[in-house]
Amino acid sequence: MTTLDLNADLGEGMPGDEALLDIVSSASIACGGHAGDAETMRRTLRAAKARGVAVGAHPGFADRENFGRRRLILPPEELDEQVRSQVRLLVEIAEEESVDVRYLKLHGALANMAAEEPAVAALCFASVAGLVPDLAILAIDNSAQVEVAEALGYPVVLEAYADRAYLPDGLLVPRSAPGAVLHDAEAIAERAVRLAKSGELVAIDGSIIATRATSLCIHGDTAEAVAIARAVRHALEAEGIAVSAPY
Repeated sequence: MTTLDLNADLGEGMPGDEALLDIVSSASIACGGHAGDAETMRRTLRAAKARGVAVGAHPGFADRENFGRRRLILPPEELDEQVRSQVRLLVEIAEEESVDVRYLKLHGALANMAAEEPAVAALCFASVAGLVPDLAILAIDNSAQVEVAEALGYPVVLEAYADRAYLPDGLLVPRSAPGAVLHDAEAIAERAVRLAKSGELVAIDGSIIATRATSLCIHGDTAEAVAIARAVRHALEAEGIAVSAPY
């Protein structure tokens, strides 16, 4: 049976977190940079634990005003500290709640920069070395994140995005461009099934992108996030595709 992980970005102050945790298999929890604080981390960790949902750290630029979606050029030591301190806080709270933090997934502009620039990916991934034994990297497939994480010796899980449009080179359409964010739950569900069964994504120009992704992201801050997640999970299971975390 084919298996696909459904991950959602949670703990960002959105109303759909509880409902999403009933659907997804992995929760990427905001660590206080672009969103979240100790209270939201603890609450989300407890809710994920109660449902058997795998937990990952979701750090981004400490830029709440722009939700971590504005590209910043920071001194290496500052970026290192931002990522490490965010992940360390989540890990400390998770230890108090007896929850294992199983993976790292970068957020927003930082994730996109790490997908394009190996040096950014290397700095971010090296910054969390030693924080968690056997920490995996949830890396955007067909991007620099993958090769860097592998070179650093991390277990790597390849990720695609359910609700984002793709460029022909396999990277995401910038959010500033028309059609970058997808909203049609049924169309997204069909896209998820195609990815799981055929390893294909359709780019914004209609070209086909081959992908080995085994984890599919649904953004928790999208207004239709819960409806999208339900439609995706129903469509996958209707095709005999199991939804399960790989960690």
